[in-house]
Amino acid sequence: MESEEKEKWLLAGRIGKEIRELGISMCVPGAKVLEIAEAIEKKTVERGAKPSFPPNISINQIAAHYTPKYDDKTELRDGDIVKIDVGASVDGYLSDTAASVAVNENGNKLVNAAKEALDAVVKIIKPGMAIRDISTVIDNTISSSGFSPIVNLGGHGIGRYSLHEGEFISNSKSYSGSFLRKEGVVAVEPFATNGGGYVIDSSEVQIYSLVSNKSVRSALGREISKYVLEEYHELPFAKRWIISKFGKLAEIEIRNLVAIGALHEFNVLKEKDNGLVSQFEHSFLFEDGNVTVTTL
Repeated sequence: MESEEKEKWLLAGRIGKEIRELGISMCVPGAKVLEIAEAIEKKTVERGAKPSFPPNISINQIAAHYTPKYDDKTELRDGDIVKIDVGASVDGYLSDTAASVAVNENGNKLVNAAKEALDAVVKIIKPGMAIRDISTVIDNTISSSGFSPIVNLGGHGIGRYSLHEGEFISNSKSYSGSFLRKEGVVAVEPFATNGGGYVIDSSEVQIYSLVSNKSVRSALGREISKYVLEEYHELPFAKRWIISKFGKLAEIEIRNLVAIGALHEFNVLKEKDNGLVSQFEHSFLFEDGNVTVTTL
């Protein structure tokens, strides 16, 4: 790995940690999720990076893929389990990291279960190891706390301008898996729940990514497609970012782009039994047999 490339991975990780901690620090009663997301995005840009994806601020039964709407009025309440899942892109070199907090509570057991699972992974992870060994540690740690791992969410490989590629790192020890890469970056993200341990799509979508630069009839649609390609490549982006740039008519064009297969939708993911969900995540850089936790 070239030294310049490594430095960009490491910088993306440092910025990811900073914006994750900023988000967690803002999770107090009465805080507006839109203001938290915008503060994270502002900090990311101030540090010379771009978001790897829209800040996910997922509350209680929502496990992932929720970013605020452009006119979002949601406020945090005492006891909410809030997942702050964020990342930074430095010239396409990415980080992906998450933490959870129980608003206005100390020592929440569900939050601690996911954190302890990730801490256990940090102690054992190494390049090329069997993914099943990581999955077993995550599963056993969460289960021993009296909760269930979410079996259809997990960690993943990361590439330049590619948030999910290669290996899937399951949170369930029943997953057969393969092996971690020996060089490059992976993210590990334990999810714990007091529900059944499975997430399903909700009907709500606030996050998209470009999958095909197809021909579009309308001038506004072409303008949006061009902007998305240049600004985000194939990385996820928020509907509210596009509405902020192009106005409310952009919402119609987004639907049209989905209809022709140009955009992929990331449905908000919800625990199937309405169980509460917690999450923690780090990005790991493998090089020459060594491991660096870039977001620690």
